[in-house]
Amino acid sequence: MLRRRLEPCTNSGRDVLIHAGPGAGKTLGALLAFQMMQSERRLQRALIFCHRTSILSQWQGAAAQLGLRLDLWNGPGSASDDADGWLLSYQGAGRQQETLQIELGNWNQEMLLAIADEAHHLGVDPDEPDGPVWGRTFLDLSGHARLRLGLTGTPFRADNLAFCAARRVRVEEAGLLVEQIHPDLCVEPRDLIEAGDVRPLEFRFQDGWVEHSQVGTQDREVSPLSAEQRESWRARNLRRAVRLSDSSSIAQLLLLRARKKLQNVRERHPRAAGLVIARDIEHARSITLLLQEEGDRVDLVHSQDPAAPERLNRFQSGDADWLVSIDMCAEGFDASRLRVVAYLTTVVTRSRFVQGITRAVRMCGERASLEAVPREPSYVFAPADPLLMQYARSWSLSEPYRIAAPANAEEDDLHPRGEWRGPSLPMEAVEDSAGAVIRMRTPQLPTFLQR
Repeated sequence: MLRRRLEPCTNSGRDVLIHAGPGAGKTLGALLAFQMMQSERRLQRALIFCHRTSILSQWQGAAAQLGLRLDLWNGPGSASDDADGWLLSYQGAGRQQETLQIELGNWNQEMLLAIADEAHHLGVDPDEPDGPVWGRTFLDLSGHARLRLGLTGTPFRADNLAFCAARRVRVEEAGLLVEQIHPDLCVEPRDLIEAGDVRPLEFRFQDGWVEHSQVGTQDREVSPLSAEQRESWRARNLRRAVRLSDSSSIAQLLLLRARKKLQNVRERHPRAAGLVIARDIEHARSITLLLQEEGDRVDLVHSQDPAAPERLNRFQSGDADWLVSIDMCAEGFDASRLRVVAYLTTVVTRSRFVQGITRAVRMCGERASLEAVPREPSYVFAPADPLLMQYARSWSLSEPYRIAAPANAEEDDLHPRGEWRGPSLPMEAVEDSAGAVIRMRTPQLPTFLQR
C-alpha cells in the first residue's frame, strides 16, 4: 500500500492511515515497510512522532531488532544525520519547532517518511488556525515529506475534529453530505482475536443504586446506576460510584471482585497482573492503600511523577500485582501480563475507555505457546454506567468516524445520536450501594466461552 502511494501515477495523496488495535503489530509493521522501501531506495529516512516520551524507547527497541538505528531527538545536535531516522514527542517537537526545522533542512524531504503514532492526537480545526498545537506542529514539520503514515488503535476523537495523516472522505448520510475519516487499512480486534493474536475480553459491570439529596432539604431520590438516562444524574451517579467509601460501596466491591478474578487467573498465568485506572492522584493513592492493605504489591504511576516512565518499565518485567494509574497507561503502553482492568475513572469518552481496556489484550510469546486459540480471556471490571456498557458492546468493531459539522450546521447535526443530553438538576449524589454484577457477552467472545 505504501509502495503504491510512491508510484508517480498515483492520485491518492500522500496520507496513509492504519487502524489496528493493540497487539496487531503497528510499530513493527511500519518499521518493516520503511526498511523495505529504504532498501529499494524509495525512501531514505523516517521521522517518527509519539504522544509520550515513554513510547519512544519501544520504537527504538523494535527498530534495533530489525537493524535500524533511530536516534532520540531532544535538541540541537542530539541526533545524528547518519541514523535511519529520528524519534521525538509531539510536545518536544512543538517546543523546539524552529530548531528542528533547521536541522531537518539537511534531509532530502522527497525521501522522507513521517510517521504519526496514535495519529488521532493530531487534531486539526480549520475554523481555528491557532487551535490544537500538536496537529499544527506535525503538519509544519512534515509538510514536504514524501509520505505521511498515521497509526492508531482508536481512529476517532471526542471532539469530532479531523486529524493529520488521514484521508477525509465525503459520504451521503440522511440526504446530507458529511465528511468521514476512512482508514486505508483496518484490522479489527475481532479479527485479531479469531487469529489468536490477542485475547478476548469479558466484562463485569458492577451495578448499584445512588442516593441523591438536595442540599438544605429532605428531598431524596434513589437512582439506578445502569438504568439512569438523565445526563446530569448519570454523571453524578458515576462520580459517586468510583469513590471509595465503606465495604458495601460500588467501587470497593468492584475492586474486591477484580482482586479475586486476578487470583483465579494467576492459577494458570502466574505472572498475570491487574491495572486500575483511577480518577485523579488522590483517588489513585486511596486505591493503592486499599490494595496494599489486602496484601497486594502495587506500583503507582502518574504524569506528575518524574520517575513514572522508569516505574512503567519496571512493571513490565517486575512482579507487582497491580499497576494503578490515572493517565499514563491509556494507550501505547505494552505489558502483556495485564489480565484484569478495573476502570474507576469518570472519563467516559469511547476512545479513553477502549484505550484503557485494551491494555489487557496483548499476548506474549511465552503464553502463546501454552494457550490454545482462541486465547484465554482477560477481564474488565467497571461501574455499570450506561455509556461504558454501550461502548463495551462494540469495542471490537470499527465504526465510521464522522468529522464535526461546520459552525453553521443545524443544531441536530451537532448532537449525533448516542450523545447524552438532559436537564441539569440541583441534586447531589451523597451515598451509593453496590448491587448485582452485569456480565456482558460481547460479539467477539468465542463460542466456547459464552456458555
